[in-house]
Amino acid sequence: MASAALELMGFFMGLLGMLGTLVSTVLPYWRTSAHIGPNIVTAVANMKGLWMECVYQSTGAFQCETYNSMLALPSDLQASRALMVVSVVFSVLAVVISTVGMQCTICMEGSAAKGRVAGTGGGLFLTAGFLALIPVSWTTHEVVQTFYQANLPSSLKYELGDCLYVGLAAALLSMLGGGLLCVSCCETADGGRRGGRRHGGGYPYPAPGMGVGTGRARTSSQTYRNPTLQMGVNAATKAATLARSHTSTTTQSSTPAQGAKKDPRRNPAVGYDVTGYV
Repeated sequence: MASAALELMGFFMGLLGMLGTLVSTVLPYWRTSAHIGPNIVTAVANMKGLWMECVYQSTGAFQCETYNSMLALPSDLQASRALMVVSVVFSVLAVVISTVGMQCTICMEGSAAKGRVAGTGGGLFLTAGFLALIPVSWTTHEVVQTFYQANLPSSLKYELGDCLYVGLAAALLSMLGGGLLCVSCCETADGGRRGGRRHGGGYPYPAPGMGVGTGRARTSSQTYRNPTLQMGVNAATKAATLARSHTSTTTQSSTPAQGAKKDPRRNPAVGYDVTGYV
């Protein structure tokens, strides 16, 4: 039950992380113009994103223009695009795989690989969060470093946009959700090993006093004996029985007065030993 709750919590965290990553990838609020110095009163606000650059005017007009050439963009912007797109793809795959592998779903029900599938989804969530964290941290560092350059005009300085905060939170949620899914997968695997099939006492040999496959108690004469040793015991017992029979016959023939003794040949029960038979 605890592992199922961890799986649900990790899945919803990863789902929120995927939505946040998608929003921060599409929207252009990565950098916003800084209103400082002579630029403190302005009628225009500039915003830059991964795919377009927008201008917001005080009159309420909002205009956006996509970048004309992808190859003409700076290398850091191209890398940020690629990493965010790959992060979104990994998040989508993680959502699908985690849905198949979670305990609350009927997909692959009864299969031993169900927990490993959920762990694979958690690993994809971890990878997606890490990939989204790289461009967000990179852009944040560049914006802060550019803002504190003294020789740069105030009109060319930017501040941190809303998408950077959303992207950071989404990356952390994805990584946390993936970690919870991996932990729940490990707990499920440990529980399966601890709750596996347990054999009875004396496995692989039957316990003393229990029959083989029948479950009925053994009698004292049904104790297990080595067949090789049993053959030797039976031979020795038969030899001793024959010797006692011969002695009894000789004694009876030499002393007829002792008629109380019975001939073993007339009474087979006399001198018969059943200890050597199973």
